[in-house]
This record gives sequence, C-alpha cells and structure tokens, in this order.
Amino acid sequence: MSSVSHELKDTSVASSKWLDAHYDPVANLYTFSSCIALSDLHGDGENKLVVGDLGTGVCNVKLKVYRGTGVLSESTLLDLPTGLVSFLMDLHEPRTPAIAVASGPFIYVYKNLRPYFKFTLPSLEVNPLEQDVWSQAKEDMIDPMTLKEMLEGLRDKAEIPLSVRSLRFLMLEPQEMENFVLLHKEQPIRRQTVITCIGMLKKNMADEDAVSCLVIGTENGDVYILDPEAFTILYKMSLPSSPTLMDVTGQFDVEFRITVACRNGNIYILRRDSPKPKYCIELSSHPVGLVRMGKNVVVGCTHETLHGYTQKGKKLWTAYLPAPVTAMALMDLPTRGFQAVLVGLANCEVHMYRDKNLISTIKTPDVVTSICFGRYGREDGTLIMTTKGGGLIVKILKRTAVFDDRDSAPGPPIAQSIRLNVPKKTKLYVDQTLRERENAVAMHRAFQMDLSRLRLAAARAYVKALESSLTPMSASLTEPLKMNAVVQGLGPSFKLTLNIQNTASCRPVMNLAISFLYDENLYSMRTAFFK
Repeated sequence: MSSVSHELKDTSVASSKWLDAHYDPVANLYTFSSCIALSDLHGDGENKLVVGDLGTGVCNVKLKVYRGTGVLSESTLLDLPTGLVSFLMDLHEPRTPAIAVASGPFIYVYKNLRPYFKFTLPSLEVNPLEQDVWSQAKEDMIDPMTLKEMLEGLRDKAEIPLSVRSLRFLMLEPQEMENFVLLHKEQPIRRQTVITCIGMLKKNMADEDAVSCLVIGTENGDVYILDPEAFTILYKMSLPSSPTLMDVTGQFDVEFRITVACRNGNIYILRRDSPKPKYCIELSSHPVGLVRMGKNVVVGCTHETLHGYTQKGKKLWTAYLPAPVTAMALMDLPTRGFQAVLVGLANCEVHMYRDKNLISTIKTPDVVTSICFGRYGREDGTLIMTTKGGGLIVKILKRTAVFDDRDSAPGPPIAQSIRLNVPKKTKLYVDQTLRERENAVAMHRAFQMDLSRLRLAAARAYVKALESSLTPMSASLTEPLKMNAVVQGLGPSFKLTLNIQNTASCRPVMNLAISFLYDENLYSMRTAFFK
C-alpha cells in the first residue's frame, strides 16, 4: 500500500508545472499585490524581493527586502504603505534602481536601501468660509456649539470639502469640543490629500533599464506624473472619482496610456493629449483587480467575474469564477513569448487565464493576498505569493512546463468564442440603409399589402379544395399523420380505401379514432365511427 501511494505522489509532482521552492507559513508578511516588487537593488544581476509589510497589532509597519529565502534588510515605515514601485531615476553607473513607497500624502524614496528623498503632495485649496469660521473661533467671537452648527452647514452645501481638522471636530462629543478648539485654533488650516495608488512610466525609452517617472493617484481624484530626478510635477490629470488601481504603459515623451479603476465602479483611460479621461468603462460591479495583457485590459470584479476589454473600452469576454478575487497579477515570460493573468481566489486557489480560457490551477495552503511573477534571484519564472495568515510561498516554473491554449474548465468549445469575420459595410449596403430609413412607412405599407394578398390567395385555394374535395388532406395538428383516401367502384355501392401513415421517425401514434362526415340524404355507411 505504501509503495503504491508513493508512486502516485511521484506522478502528481511530475505532472505539476511548478517546483515548490519555498513555503514559510510564519513569515509574518501581511501585504497586497500593490506593495510587492522584484528589483535588482545592487546591480549584481540578482533580483531581490521588496515588500511593504502592513504589519499587525504586534509587528510594526516595515519595508522588508528578501534574498533567497531569508530577510536581507528591514526599515521601519512611519505609516501604512499604499503602494511600492522599483524605478531607475538616473543614468549614473552602477545602474541601481530606487524604491518609492507611497504612504499617506508622502512618497519615501530609498536608494541603496537608505532613505534618499521625501516627496509631499501639494496642499489643496481650503474653503474660505471655513477659514472665516475658524478665525472667528480664534478671536472668541463664537462658542464651540455655534462653530459646530456653522461647520455642519458648510459640510452639506460647500463645493470645496472641509479639512480634516473640521471633520474631526464634528465627530467630537460636546464636552471635548472646547479643549480641541483651544488646542488647534492658533494653527493654520491645511487640507491635505493622500496617495491611493502608485505606478511607473518610462520617460523617453521603452528599454528595460530606461529612466522612469512616478505616476500617483490621489484621494481627491487627481493623477500626477513626477520628474524622476527633481520630483517636480510634470503633468496633472483629473478623474471623476478616487483611483484605487492603476496600470501604466508607454513613454512620457512619446505616448502613454494610464488605465485607472476608480471607487465609483468605473475604469477610465487617460492619454497624453488630454487632462481628462479619454474613455470610460462602466462595470456592473466594483473592480478588485486590474491587469494589462498586451493591448487588452483584464478586470476582476466583486461579483466573481473576470472581464476582458479593449483599450477603447469595448467588452471582449467574461469568465465566471468559483470564488471572490483576492489578488491579480500579470505572468509575463518574454523568453517564451507567453503572457497570462494570475488570479488569486478566496477558495485557496490561483487560476491562470489566457483570454477567457482557464489554462492552469494552483492549489495553495491558505488564501492568497498578493501575487508577483518575475525574475527572483537568477530564476526568470518565479511566482511569489503571500497568504492571509502571513505566509510566504515561492514557486518556480519548470523549464519543461507547457500550457495549452485549450480551456481546462468544462463548457462550450473555444470555436464558439472565435469572432466571425464579418465583411465591412459596402457603399451599396449603406445606400440601401439610407433608402430604407427615408421610405420606411411606404415600404412597410407595401409589405403589409402583399402579405394580406398572399394570405387571401392561400385561404381561397384552401376553401376551393375543401368544396371540390379535389385533394386528400390531413387536418391533424397534434399527431404526425399522413392520410390518403381512394374510391373503388362507380356505385351505387363502392369501397373507400383509407391509407394512414405515421410520419414520425421514432414515436408511435396510438388510440386514434376515425370519423366520416357525409350527407346522410345521399350516402349511408355501416360504421361511420371506429377506433
């Protein structure tokens, strides 16, 4: 029995496309796909894993760097990270990338794993009416309760939102208000937004080692592109809602596209030539994952679905998932010319999709919270995942692994989803369409007239056949029967031979009754009704 089970285990391992390189269930890593990156930090050709660890109640928020299976370095972060990218900020040798960590209203830039620069988002415009109200409170012209009433009025009507200070004041209990006013009334009012997502955009070349700009999305719906060296704002764009997920492609000096999923459940596509969104994709449920695959955008939604869209927002396909999406990432293997989308699910599985086809499934010991695929160490096809319980999983793609384009999930064949090659509209077709549009009423009337004439001609022919009894007919609508009557003899006595045929291919016709209708003054029959 033991030898059989051992053989079975060997076959399952052989059939797997991944090597289990490392699994640490107690790595204490709590992060998301936006806070994980692979980068050659020391320029030695060996990629390290950089993680913005959100921590727990016990552990602090840290920036961790892994080499192989162990932690290379740790740096304490002041606030929870919302995103993390690795980018080249200059052309100096050796070409070592910097790490940008977005946290609150700041971007902390690390070079050689040391703090290098801190960028702060520009302050937002403060409501002048709110400033007036606080200056009255400063001069003791109004008491805290009047201040509360005036701020509540402003909150409901003002176009410019209130500052954090005013919002915090409105949440206080009446007995706490006076102390809060005394503590803050001397300080100037500031309205500061926070960073919600971060990306990277090549400056002027598409090369792997080209200088890149930072792209950041903020809570108040703005998207900024920052200069990689001076960290000044190069370009600003606006969105109708707060961005949550971002994908960037192209070069800043040539042409770029920024695909942004927003909190209002829509996806907007920003381009270089416009500060406002160029295209909008309206989703049926909120997006939880966004990945660009070639020229298409793949979106994971809360209703356990995966959608494929073109760059202009046209829907291509929908795949239905067995569980909610927890993480998404792009699997890109340039050496093999292979691309797929990795989707982590709440049922402890990671599905691999190529378009709408499920081509592989990976079982995980816990629910996956972040996925990253790329070069780790010196191995190109490395899949790194963190789990809900703080675990770290590292898998390496076998060099012999082959993925079929065939869908492994049961369902309709691939041929059904292949689009038909419909020819383009010709000039003749367009002319006919215009003619139909202009003469619609006259054409409809002519059609109705011809249809009525056809019905009348058919009815007349039917009545004539009934009256002259020229043609034997079957009036049975429920059973598939064919009837034919033949008269034998001239009279006064004659025989009537009735042939009844069942025209159904595989169904018997039973319990039939035959009835003869005739003029009793002229004819008489022995049995006019029988089964």
